[in-house]
Amino acid sequence: MVPGDKSISHRYALVAALADGESRLLNFSSGADCHSTLGCLRTLGVQVREDTTAVTIQGRGFGGFRSPAAPLDAGNSGTTMRMLAGVLAGQAFSCTMIGDDSLSRRPMQRVIAPLAEMGARIDATEGHAPLHVHGTRLRGIHFSPTTPSAQVKSAVLLAGLHADGETTVTEPAETRDHTERAFRAFGLALAVHGRTISVRGGQRATGQTLTVPGDFSSAAFWMVAAASLPGSRVEIDNVGLNPTRTALVDVLRRFGARVDIQSAGETAGEPLGRIIVEGDRTGTVEIAPDEVPGLIDELPAISALAARSGQVIVRGARELRVKESDRIAVLVAGFRGLGIAAEELEDGYIIHGGGAPAGGIADARGDHRMAMAFALAALSGQRPSTIEGADAVAISYPTFFETLERLVA
Repeated sequence: MVPGDKSISHRYALVAALADGESRLLNFSSGADCHSTLGCLRTLGVQVREDTTAVTIQGRGFGGFRSPAAPLDAGNSGTTMRMLAGVLAGQAFSCTMIGDDSLSRRPMQRVIAPLAEMGARIDATEGHAPLHVHGTRLRGIHFSPTTPSAQVKSAVLLAGLHADGETTVTEPAETRDHTERAFRAFGLALAVHGRTISVRGGQRATGQTLTVPGDFSSAAFWMVAAASLPGSRVEIDNVGLNPTRTALVDVLRRFGARVDIQSAGETAGEPLGRIIVEGDRTGTVEIAPDEVPGLIDELPAISALAARSGQVIVRGARELRVKESDRIAVLVAGFRGLGIAAEELEDGYIIHGGGAPAGGIADARGDHRMAMAFALAALSGQRPSTIEGADAVAISYPTFFETLERLVA
């Protein structure tokens, strides 16, 4: 069992806060990013209660947020900042969103531009946080982003709920559709035709009791761990199997692993089930540019496939340079620090497995997915390795190292 899905938890919390009535969200993500979203909602006057089984949110309805007395702190969470900007754009007040040093370096112009087209004014420093959002009455637009981004798509659709008329997003490539499924789960109608999604403004959401599936991107690390070590096997229950998230399955099969997917039905329109991965043989995997949008969060884990043997080649992934860290540079430096041959490309990298690496020191640079990828790679080392900045796993998977210790014991 892995933590509740981070992407879904963010979206359920935001829509629940906009809904009429109470929502109870079971298996809500334990990661710090999602708790940044909850903290921002509290600052906006939303009543949020947390216990050991669920997060309960008392929705304030559209237009019910309170003008905050302090900046909204998104912490390290780009999802929080970008998607909440869409919600705030249609409010009747101005506010400021801030983040940590890492988040303050990440690009926000991609979400500022469409919201400005809808009528909002968002002031930033060269396209970076802090963001000063001046909410207003919005108008529907037809938006066609040049870079695939589920966060930007979601921000525009959330703003569209507050806009006059219809808001439409046409994606250049398919991205995860958790927002669309969350809208339907809370009683909101939208139309989907291929990569074009439309929502009508003025709709009312209704509070719900929903269960968040296990996070596929967290499960990816255990799937890779088993696939990279022939003779290994792992079973993971209650994992989200949304088809916009599961491209890793094909990658592992191409690498030589055996992967079995057992469906357990759906929860609120999100498919889930059991994943079984068995390491069989190792090979070469090349990730083409058109595959990158569907694998963007799993690429660090995929890289660890080549820690012992085999090869991983990634191209067309320039987006990795503007994540929590420059994931191309940090990943290559970290793998080299562990004794694994790695080559940096402008838009990707090549990892060359050459047997058991010597082991060494890798710096995660405060990036949760880097810390977990380096930990997997270190399992193949001839001597103990040190992962600096490993506490960053708290952003998405606080119990990662406890689970790792249990699996390798």
